[in-house]
Amino acid sequence: MLKRCVMVAALALGGTAVAQEPVDLDMVSRIRQEAFHNSQVMETFSHLTENIGARLTNSPRMAEANAWTRSKFEEWGLANVHDDAFADFGRGWEFSSASVEMLSERVQPLHALPKAWTPGTDGPVEGELVHVEIKKLADIEKYRGTLGGKVLLLGEAREYKRGTEPDSHRHDATSLEGLQQFTVPKTAAADRAKRVREYRERQELARAVNTFFAEEGALAAISISSWDNGIIRVAGGGSRKAGEPVGIPELAMIAEHFNPLVRALTAGQTVRLRVNVAARFTDEADQPGYNTIAEIPGRGRKAAEIVMLGAHMDSWHTGTGAADNAAGVAVMMEAMRILKAVGARPERTIRVALWSGEEQGLIGSQDYVARHFAAYPEPTDAAQKALPASLREPTGPLQRKRDYERFSVYFNMDNGSGRFRGIYAQENLAAMPIFEAWLKPFHDVGATTVATRNTGSTDHVSFDRVGLPGFQFIQDRLDYFTNVHHTHLDTWDHIEPEDLKQAAAIAATFAYHAAMREERMPRKPVLAPK
Repeated sequence: MLKRCVMVAALALGGTAVAQEPVDLDMVSRIRQEAFHNSQVMETFSHLTENIGARLTNSPRMAEANAWTRSKFEEWGLANVHDDAFADFGRGWEFSSASVEMLSERVQPLHALPKAWTPGTDGPVEGELVHVEIKKLADIEKYRGTLGGKVLLLGEAREYKRGTEPDSHRHDATSLEGLQQFTVPKTAAADRAKRVREYRERQELARAVNTFFAEEGALAAISISSWDNGIIRVAGGGSRKAGEPVGIPELAMIAEHFNPLVRALTAGQTVRLRVNVAARFTDEADQPGYNTIAEIPGRGRKAAEIVMLGAHMDSWHTGTGAADNAAGVAVMMEAMRILKAVGARPERTIRVALWSGEEQGLIGSQDYVARHFAAYPEPTDAAQKALPASLREPTGPLQRKRDYERFSVYFNMDNGSGRFRGIYAQENLAAMPIFEAWLKPFHDVGATTVATRNTGSTDHVSFDRVGLPGFQFIQDRLDYFTNVHHTHLDTWDHIEPEDLKQAAAIAATFAYHAAMREERMPRKPVLAPK
């Protein structure tokens, strides 16, 4: 069958010649039909969120997610389906229930949930509430000998600020135009020393406080959620690493319940709380984490070259990890299913990766890139090794692995569940006319924008750091940054199914065209770390 293509013209950089980017409209049409009229994205999404639930890295639920996604890839006929282990991440952890009750001067249930990797209470405990503020190591001494048998209220009350903008937001012409503006970055090296110092101080203080509270025999600790309006926003505490101090049971409480407790103590009232947290570490020793990988093999002379799609499958523990990031996982899985369903025969191999450890610092994708593609030399200094990769001092030239030259491009989804409105070019100017061509068949469903600017904080950065093309799509944010990001409200009901269908169609189209291009995707110059 003859393929119908369009040739999209774009001015070449550095001259007036016109480059032509082919777009296979027959394939795009088949992809759209499958994505919009025979979608399975919500079935995948629903199983991840409402059958499996929250997927904290190395938890039993994460292991279940790895196994289930492998089974789906095998069912769809993908190849090389496997879990890819990365270095000892730490121990698994899970919780099954948590409650806090005020017993005096009045009786009231208080809304709070535990921080990951903190211990449980081993049944209900009751104690007097005391206010504790430790901002530096020296502050510890003023509480020594006073906290045994107490429940600790950590930090200050926060003034409630009423919202002035809608909770949910979709891009319009004005906001998309704003994304076209590029801000010249400040010199990052100048503040490296400050950021390293602050990181080390935070880590040292956390270890000291964990040890101190446990030695004192305090019963539990409560801190304030970082968001208002009854939202519990909570991440990790304690330590996931075996042998490090995990402290005492610690919870985050909604601001509207935390603030009255501060006011009661400030007024000299005696407050007693009952706390009951059922939480446990599921391993005695540190364990490796696992990414889940699958492929549609390429054919012919380009089969060894690689196009990748990905999203992180791990989540925090209090919701069901819906927008962050079952949405991205379901979309990228659906993109692979679509390509199989429409009979795509890519010239390059299309690989999908469902990452773990993203929430703890892109650990799964960073390790994968280092083992398969490229990495800067590991530091030999113990103090440097203890730092996140983004804060380490330069250690030498980039070390490229065999597959570095075989790699073409990576596309990521991790900005909530909103529909794609375009893509961030990550300052790769040569990629922009290519993306503009690939997006043109999706202008009618709102995807129109190619922005020069960088975006960060998710797994495409692991590729971009070593000079490989890695990109994140522009998405409608919906209520991602107002209600659901890292909160107990990150659940199925905050998702728009039609948005996921649209995103899957675009992801499949981008992967297919990247796999069929005559050349690999253009690369930016590799800048030596400073």
